[in-house]
Amino acid sequence: MLCCSSCIEKSVPQEYREAAEALFPPGDSGPWGPLKPAILAFAQALGVEADYLKLDAAQELTKYLRSFQNNLDLLIQKTWVEKADEDRKEKLLSRISGFVSLIEKTYYAEALGEFSSILDELAWLLFGAQSRREDFFEYAFRIDYPMGLFWWYGGQLEHFLASGAGDRETQRAVLLLGICYLTDF
Repeated sequence: MLCCSSCIEKSVPQEYREAAEALFPPGDSGPWGPLKPAILAFAQALGVEADYLKLDAAQELTKYLRSFQNNLDLLIQKTWVEKADEDRKEKLLSRISGFVSLIEKTYYAEALGEFSSILDELAWLLFGAQSRREDFFEYAFRIDYPMGLFWWYGGQLEHFLASGAGDRETQRAVLLLGICYLTDF
């Protein structure tokens, strides 16, 4: 589910492209450090800025993670899949509590890796073979810009991790972006 920068250039309106490139700069290395303005702009582009800003308090995060887990479980359970993908669906459902546990233990780099894998599987369940095509992000952007931006974000997580993934604060912030989006998906 990795996307090249030309996908962003071709498919994404300017205001979303600016938010995307500020958070995940094009090229092989990024200035992964405290990126608060870029993270807030990306949260705004996804439509989750208000929820994202609430998650600074630990008690809010714990409560929000329960909502996230419930919503993601419901999304996965309600997704119709071919009989051949039922096992995939069950395996994905079983991974969610472990993922939430990584976040609660503040293992953000590990949680980001797991989240990347979860998003890859979720994309398969929701979009089937289309999610593995090179033009998947263009397809998702045509459906809905914030949704396309979210799936692009999911495709960038692997690159983000491979590049050193910034400090713990940045890892947490990047992770919370996706959690906020999926909680309201």
